[in-house]
This record gives sequence, C-alpha cells and structure tokens, in this order.
Amino acid sequence: MPGTSQEEEHARFEALVAEAAAVSVDGWDFSWLDGRATEQRPSWGYARAMADRLGRAQAALDIQTGGGEVLASATKLPPVTVATESWPPNIARATALLHPRGAVVVADADEPPLPFGDAAFDLVVSRHPVTTWWTEIARVLKPGGTYFSQQVGPASVFELVEYFLGPQPPEARGARDPQRAGADAEAAGLEVVDLRLETLRTEFFDIGAVVYFLRKVIWMVPGFTVEQYRPQLAALHHLIETEGPFVAHTTRFLIEARKPQQP
Repeated sequence: MPGTSQEEEHARFEALVAEAAAVSVDGWDFSWLDGRATEQRPSWGYARAMADRLGRAQAALDIQTGGGEVLASATKLPPVTVATESWPPNIARATALLHPRGAVVVADADEPPLPFGDAAFDLVVSRHPVTTWWTEIARVLKPGGTYFSQQVGPASVFELVEYFLGPQPPEARGARDPQRAGADAEAAGLEVVDLRLETLRTEFFDIGAVVYFLRKVIWMVPGFTVEQYRPQLAALHHLIETEGPFVAHTTRFLIEARKPQQP
C-alpha cells in the first residue's frame, strides 16, 4: 500500500498470516477466500451439468467427494447415491451433509479397488480427483453408464508453485494432460464423448489468501508450512501490497466417457 511504513507492512503481514494459518481447512469449501481471491470459472458449469445428470440417474457414485459440498449442491439425488472419501475430517463433514439427503458416505483409501461390485452404477462423477483409476471406473459402471468429471489440468497455478519451488521440470508441467486422460479412458474400454480444456485467471489479493490456499490444496507446494516459507511469503506480501494482486492461471478440463452397451 502506498505510504505504508515498513513496520505497518510487517504488522499487516503477521496478522494476515496468523489468521490464515489458524483457520480450518477441512472440507472443500473455499468461501473463506471470498473477497481475498478470485478464480475464473470454466464455461461448462460443472456443478449444474453434474446435477442434471444426477437427476436422471438411478444409481450414482461420487469419487473423492471431499466434504460433500458439490454433490450436496444438486437439487435431486438418485435413489441410490454413494460417495467415497479418504480424509477423516472430510468423511465426517460429508456424512453430516449427505446423510440427510439419503446418500451414503464410504471411507475409502482412494486406491484400487473401489469397494463396489461390477456394474453397480449408471453414473460416476468426480470433481478434481487426485488420481483417476480408469479401469475401476469402467468396472463399476453399468453398460451404457457415464463417467462425468472436472479435473485439474496441466501446470495449474504454476506461477504460484514456481514462486515457491522454482522452475518445474517438463514432466511436472505436462502432468494431468487431458489428451492422456482421454487415451487412458479409452484404454480402459470407455468411449470419450466430451473432452475440453480451459485456462482461467486466478488472483490473490493478500498473503493470507495464499497461505490458506496452500494449506488447503496440499499438493501444490508439498509439505508447505508458514515457517518454512516465511521469507518467500514476506517477499510476496510486499509484492502484493505494492504492485497489486498476484496473478496465476488455473487449468481445468472436462471429460465425459461412456461405457459401451454390451452386444
């Protein structure tokens, strides 16, 4: 901020960091960032499109549901609705949110095999899964069933990642490639019917937003702690205070794949 003394800037830095370091990061609700960060949304409107498919399904599975917030946003859930989650705090949150809607939350390690029988679901959804186990998805889908997912794309928010970790190797920047996801889906026996990638603008308006984001999205800067990265955080705080929001770019892709009808 123009005219701010070093002492005032330091005091503001300490207050913002302390606040962001203390707040809970359970669940997958980012409302704490309202007014502190913005992220452009993909044009396809995943939650709305997911809700439309859920409204027409009979048995649905949401893999890696987080705190259940996205699934719970659907107006109508199928008669059989199951969600999986691995992190205990999220399991508790999702259970409290989804059980009143008639959905069952299953504690699962997010590794194969999925704890369900073959052809159990006509719809499988997942928003921002860490890993997509295509063979398992194909196994639990009924013939004619659909997998519908929004996923993090390549080099997402890498301006922030590389600020803390330095330049990343090509294999890191190229990971989570949508074309590779499509190829893996087809290798598992699914037919890709939609595959889209978008690059979206993200802005962080204060250092507290950065700290909260990195605490919550733990794979961005693995092992992130305020103390370990305090010098970089202080420098970034000064940059934001003097030059304006820190700008990064998220990447998101939408993939929809269908299991063929059996002859």
